[in-house]
Amino acid sequence: MSNVLIIESSARQQDSISRLLTQQFISQWQAAHPADQITVRDVAFNPVPHLDANLLGGWMKPADQRNDSEQASLDRSNELTDELLAADVLVMAAPMYNFAIPSTLKAWLDHVLRAGVTFKYTATGPQGLLTGKRAIVLTARGGIHTGATSDHQEPYLRQVMAFIGIHDVTFIHAEGVNLSGDFQEKGINHAKALLAQVA
Repeated sequence: MSNVLIIESSARQQDSISRLLTQQFISQWQAAHPADQITVRDVAFNPVPHLDANLLGGWMKPADQRNDSEQASLDRSNELTDELLAADVLVMAAPMYNFAIPSTLKAWLDHVLRAGVTFKYTATGPQGLLTGKRAIVLTARGGIHTGATSDHQEPYLRQVMAFIGIHDVTFIHAEGVNLSGDFQEKGINHAKALLAQVA
């Protein structure tokens, strides 16, 4: 049995294409792996605060020197990090906002990229500690960005995943969904076809 952690980040609760892809993923994954445990965390519906002084204090101060806000921030970070550590498969559903990822997803990443927990510094540089995990990224993009300099989404997420030791990363893009004509239908159908191969 595997644990699957899904991070939703679309600001749209209705008519969201990334959420549509997530629902298809869940349906197909459950059919193929009925014993697996799936956890969904929606960082758009229940946002994670952006990195601030309280979180830094929670990480860096000894327990007897933390104030209540710093302890609460640390507890939240621990909860999010524990979910990631327990996951065998990480799924991030991310619409492209302004050529990159939603700020809510970035805030989640800022809580779980933790020195000594998900990566460590060594004499030869940083080393990821989450080896053996798999990541799947489901995106929705208004235009066509794959392979273009406008794509700051896939390169960033690949680097972040590699930084914490996750090198098996699959991207499924629904592209052109805001273009006129049949681009949206083609983009969604292409993504769905790739999704069918993932489970």
